[in-house]
Amino acid sequence: MDKESKKIYTTRISQANRSELVVIIYELMLGSLTEAKEALDREDFDTADVELKRAQGFLCELRGSLDFQFPVSYRLVSLYRYVNEQLVKSITRRKDVNLDSCERVLKRLKQSFEEIAKQDSGPVMENSQQVYAGLTYGKGSLNEVAIDPGNIGRGYQV
Repeated sequence: MDKESKKIYTTRISQANRSELVVIIYELMLGSLTEAKEALDREDFDTADVELKRAQGFLCELRGSLDFQFPVSYRLVSLYRYVNEQLVKSITRRKDVNLDSCERVLKRLKQSFEEIAKQDSGPVMENSQQVYAGLTYGKGSLNEVAIDPGNIGRGYQV
């Protein structure tokens, strides 16, 4: 992930509600799967290993955040178990073992959580800076500006 992508994800995370955080994890995991599949095609096993293990880390985070008071959690944990088994097989065999199937499962789950996120409450991080997208033109550059509407003094303590 490049520096610009990290900046974008950092902003998204700071403004996200609980369900949007899950969507972000799915996006990151799907990105790792894509990178791993490309690395396996190139026979770059070191990169594939790193990306597959990164995807496992995201999967572990999702599994750890399940609330088993809700019956859907038991179905999700079985899907996560399936995806994890395929990741382990891909790591040990150094080849793509049903990663396309895992990608389809994760994309559907991501779509479901995107719908849930639309109905979810406000951001998890309450005291974070609100970001309004704005661009200004400088001499030979384009700059992003973040304005916090709660801080009218613009950096000066009133």
